[in-house]
Amino acid sequence: MQSAREQFFQYLAREKLRFTSQRAIIFDVFWNTKGHISPEELYRKTREQDRSIGQATVYRTLKLLADAGIAREVDFGDGVNRYEPYYGQSHHDHLICKECGQSVEVVDHRIEKLQEELARQHGFTLDGHSMYLYGYCSHCSSG
Repeated sequence: MQSAREQFFQYLAREKLRFTSQRAIIFDVFWNTKGHISPEELYRKTREQDRSIGQATVYRTLKLLADAGIAREVDFGDGVNRYEPYYGQSHHDHLICKECGQSVEVVDHRIEKLQEELARQHGFTLDGHSMYLYGYCSHCSSG
């Protein structure tokens, strides 16, 4: 299996776009950041490595990463779009605390099977989905 970097490089080549040094830095910072990152957070982190990287370049590169199947946009309902690595990652859903914003990645195979059955009952073939469950983490609900 090819690496995420190779996948991104091939996507850019198909789109007749260059794999620039700035895109390489943005890719590396994104790919090596654990968890979910907003474009603004990614911008700050990439500027630590190269002060010439502009905010628009980060936003455009994140869109390219998503279009290439490397990143996935996630919405935790707080008005801030974030991105997480998607390429080569296993599917998961999210539990999101409405108080502190903590997110937990979860997988439940029973829910996955139920979703597939529901789609079949309605004549759909699933090719992906996102599920966000909102509530309060144990720290915020006990406070």
